[in-house]
Amino acid sequence: MVLLHVLFEHAAGYALFAVKEVEEIGMLLPQVEESVLNIGKFNSVVKLAAFFPFKSAQSALENINAISEGVVHADLKLFLETNLPSGGKKKPMLGVADGKIGAALQEELGLSIQTGGVVAEIIRGVRLHFHSLVKGLTAQAASKAQLGLGHSYSRAKVKFNVNRADNMIIQSIALLDQLDKDINTFSMRVREWYGYHFPELIKIVSDNSTYCKVAKFIGNRKELSEESLEALEEITMDSAKAQAILEASRSSMGMDISPIDLINIESFSSRVVSLTAYRQELQHYLRSKMSQVAPNLAALIGEVVGARLISHAGSLTNLAKYPASTVQILGAEKALFRALKTRGNTPKYGLIFHSTFIGRAAAKNKGRISRYLANKCTIASRIDCFSEVPTSVFGDKLRDQVEERLSFYETGETPRKNLDVMKEAVVEAGVVAAEMKRKLEKKEKKKKKREKRRIEALSTAEEEEDKVDVKSEGDAETQENGEAVVKKKKKKAAADLEIKEEEEVTTNGVDEATPAKKKRKRKNEGAEPEVKEEEAEAQEPDQTEKKKRKKKKAVDE
Repeated sequence: MVLLHVLFEHAAGYALFAVKEVEEIGMLLPQVEESVLNIGKFNSVVKLAAFFPFKSAQSALENINAISEGVVHADLKLFLETNLPSGGKKKPMLGVADGKIGAALQEELGLSIQTGGVVAEIIRGVRLHFHSLVKGLTAQAASKAQLGLGHSYSRAKVKFNVNRADNMIIQSIALLDQLDKDINTFSMRVREWYGYHFPELIKIVSDNSTYCKVAKFIGNRKELSEESLEALEEITMDSAKAQAILEASRSSMGMDISPIDLINIESFSSRVVSLTAYRQELQHYLRSKMSQVAPNLAALIGEVVGARLISHAGSLTNLAKYPASTVQILGAEKALFRALKTRGNTPKYGLIFHSTFIGRAAAKNKGRISRYLANKCTIASRIDCFSEVPTSVFGDKLRDQVEERLSFYETGETPRKNLDVMKEAVVEAGVVAAEMKRKLEKKEKKKKKREKRRIEALSTAEEEEDKVDVKSEGDAETQENGEAVVKKKKKKAAADLEIKEEEEVTTNGVDEATPAKKKRKRKNEGAEPEVKEEEAEAQEPDQTEKKKRKKKKAVDE
């Protein structure tokens, strides 16, 4: 009797394999490892019990997503309930590759689950020889199924929650830090380079960006005059500094510089200025992104510090999973492990030290306020991660609480209770969320109206085109009908001409009475109303026969 079954999840479907002589195989793990590579030996150990192919690519993606999250899909449950042997004293043992899905199966179906050891080796062999073990499945089809499912699975993971993706924040804050370092290095290079020509400017202008702008504007200090004072005031935003620069340029101890060197210094200064401008744009972008992804965390601790916390944690979800004690020392891991190793004092704060709250607190209260701030940051990150409508109401309330705690440490004024503050925040957040939903619905309605108008305009344009086509077709038909009528008239005139000729031939040597009668008859026929074309055509043969009979009578007489 087979006691061990192995579940294998493939891109093509679920497969259940029966393992023969499980106890002996479990004792001989090295022999199993060797037999995995040989299909003949592996077939003697493992046999396919059942196979459930996925109906579509969407079904395969749903099943694989469920397995990756450790959830038992309805298809998998039905497959196992149908194909696993039921009854008997011993429960059937099921081997799975992932312990997470194994625990879910054990809870859902009450199975005895086995992972690792011989099961891992058997699954390795199944993965290697899967296309040979399943009838009708080729290696090419199996690889195509794996490739398609892999692409769709990765695409679904990447596209998950696109509007609130925190990957952009992680990249932005990393680039911002790198730009700060680069701008600082380049500015020092400009100071050193231009300092040979105008060394006094370094002490007058301390800001790096302003120094680069001034160096680019001045160029050769000997050409600086009173006329340039207004432009210098605009750059430095200080009339005293501009006057000091002008006076220093007249009595500077710097060496003379060639025009080609000045051109290079000005070019490099303009690059540094453009980098500084880009850094400001990037900071605005980071603020807007943080207001979308983590508005409460940004309102509580600031956009830059909040972005650094998200970047260090890896994602907003990871940050939301951290306890407050971890958030407190996030970024100070080296100091923490060094303190644990040397049995010294552990750090009180990590990245949150850059917040203004810790700087404003007294030295004895820095640890207390950092612990309180980490607690509030954890609450804010969890609200941001799991709320449907992003609002900064909770962040503002949490910030007020930290302010009250700071004043409590300084003056002893009792802060409000957390429960009361959160009740107020919930009410305000509900109002803000309702307003945002109303605006979104309004936008959606406007969008639908625009779409409807566009469709109507397209439909009317198509109708007009159809009318033009129908009109042109009708004109063509009337032209054809007119031509047909003309042809019929011509045919009728030709027939009348033939009859006339026959009459002339037959009436030679006959009395003139009959032609006179025929003329009167034709006059009378001409006076009668016109007959329809179809009736005239039908009556033509009868009239010709009557005329012929009359002609015969006249000839006989």
